[in-house]
Amino acid sequence: MLNVARVIVAATALAVASLITIKRRRERPRRVARVVLTEPTDDTTIDAHGTVRSVQAAELTLSAAALDELWSPMHLERLARTYWRFLSRATLGVIRVKYDADERAVVFLTRPFVLLRFRAPQYEMDARLGVVRWRIASGVLVSRAAHGGDGYLKIEVERLTSVDTEPARVRIEVEVANFYPALASAVARWVYSATQSRIHVIVTHGFLRSLTRLDLAESVVGRYGPPDDIDAVPDPPARAARSGVA
Repeated sequence: MLNVARVIVAATALAVASLITIKRRRERPRRVARVVLTEPTDDTTIDAHGTVRSVQAAELTLSAAALDELWSPMHLERLARTYWRFLSRATLGVIRVKYDADERAVVFLTRPFVLLRFRAPQYEMDARLGVVRWRIASGVLVSRAAHGGDGYLKIEVERLTSVDTEPARVRIEVEVANFYPALASAVARWVYSATQSRIHVIVTHGFLRSLTRLDLAESVVGRYGPPDDIDAVPDPPARAARSGVA
């Protein structure tokens, strides 16, 4: 019962902080420096076993030159950092990300209040696709039975036009898959849908809209630098193979 209470308190606090900022962020312009974002979409499902898959996506239109300049492992790493920065800003600093060599911990203010613990990110990139994936390890928002399982958070950027097409279009997708939330298994699923799931969608949509500013955060780890090109990371697997890979 104590664990259930902790989950509810954490989800409620996150909801309050997120809702305080959502109206202000929605009123920001979606077009900056000739960058246009389509309205973000949402596809969230919970199967009979309580497994969550949640995908939010949008298309970004910008100049081919700007996209070519950003198409590198360094900027993919910065995009990943931008997601965590946005999460913290959107929750007014209530939710923060702590970095270690082999993990990322999403905490409620500070340790030991770890909401989600991820393994260090994995990067893949080629001329068409860039992927960063964090495997879910544990955390108070994760069902105990799923600790160390095959759940993950992923950001994927896919070119929708050829390299020299003007303007360029890319699809940006944020996916959570194979996730077993503690709240959904401990309480009713409608509670999860109304709190933790809804908060995730609101924050992710805000993150996608923020990308029109092309304000990518400096990486905390700095794994990749300016000399790196796409050969510095493994190629993504074929789409057919990726569809069933955790």
